[in-house]
Amino acid sequence: MRALVLSLLMGLALLAGPAVAGDLSPAIPKAQGACVDEPQAMRRHHFDFLKHQRDDTLRSGIRGARHSLKECVSCHAGKGADGKPVPVNAEGQFCQSCHAYAAVSIDCFTCHATVPEKGPKTAGVTPGVTQ
Repeated sequence: MRALVLSLLMGLALLAGPAVAGDLSPAIPKAQGACVDEPQAMRRHHFDFLKHQRDDTLRSGIRGARHSLKECVSCHAGKGADGKPVPVNAEGQFCQSCHAYAAVSIDCFTCHATVPEKGPKTAGVTPGVTQ
């Protein structure tokens, strides 16, 4: 009898688990444009795309390609109440939300910009800014 009651309680706990815990998936802010790839592909392989692009940029000088970090930031940086871009790695923002959920640190932004560039693109490199 005790085993039956215990198994019933365990079954109920399993069924009620998600409802009790609530939705634990990350809150992902909506992008400002269309992504360069399918969402499932980006979720699963974005780090591979970015590493490949990094290698192409560093070794071959190829910039502005399909999977550039700069393009990701330009689309995924939300805007605050003041209308200014909010960094993608700020609390509750696109990159930070998923990386916190997956318990993965983001080291891209120790060097790269977290908000889109303003103004027209210029030739050359801006001192202190890595693209």
